[in-house]
Formats: sequence, structure tokens, C-alpha cells
Amino acid sequence: MFLGTYTPRLDAKGRLILPAKFREQLEAGLVLTRGQERCLYVFTLEEFQRIHEELRSAPLSSRQARNYIRVFLSGASDEVPDKQGRITIPQNLRDYAGLGKELTVIGAGSRAEIWDSSAWEDYLAEQEQSFSETDEEILPGLLL
Repeated sequence: MFLGTYTPRLDAKGRLILPAKFREQLEAGLVLTRGQERCLYVFTLEEFQRIHEELRSAPLSSRQARNYIRVFLSGASDEVPDKQGRITIPQNLRDYAGLGKELTVIGAGSRAEIWDSSAWEDYLAEQEQSFSETDEEILPGLLL
């Protein structure tokens, strides 16, 4: 499970050092792809394969499903971290997420997400009120 918030930097070659707590889960390989809200999703190979199998069950006749699958899969890039735990983020994905030098990597349960740090701060500020108002009706089992 991916948890926490980390603030690595993107180097001049477009590489990111993965948070130490994520490296073991991702050492065999990972898939980067476009996420929603202009971030990047990071999946283990196994999780990405599971998601792909679910996507394959979507009806080919559904325009919305076809569009989602095209965007999601066309941006996917499989990567293997080097010995220092670095991955290269392809230029097209850096452009999509508007990544600058300062990044925020968050754990989101079954995936990690890579955000430009200023975009993450803006997103978090926008969502704070909604977060505080969320109740069990929206998220069943939420008993905090």
C-alpha cells in the first residue's frame, strides 16, 4: 500500500528518486500513466495488469470507455528503477502533468501519484472544505 507525502526533485535528465518507502514495491518495475486532475499515476506492474483486465471488460460500443482507455493507455510507460531508485519520467508525461523541478509524490493506496508541488498545494487547498464535509453517505464505512 502506498501512503504518505514526499517532496523529491526532478533532475535535469527528467529523473525522479522514488521515495524510499515505495522502492521495494516498485523495484521489479512500474507503470507511469496520465492520472486525473493532471497528475501522474504510478502502479506496480501487477496492479496495472489488474486494471487493464478491468478496462478490457468495458463495452467497445461505449464512446466514453473508448476515450478513457485511449487516453489512459496511450500515455503509459513501463519503467524499471535503477540501483539508486531513480526512474525517468518521459517528456510527454512531464508535459501532461506540468512537472517542474519541485515535485510532490503521494501515496494513494493502490497507487502513488506524482504532482508538480504547486499544483498539489492548490489541489489540496481546493479540496480541504470538501474533505472536512465528507460523510459515510459518500464513503461507506467512514467512521472517523
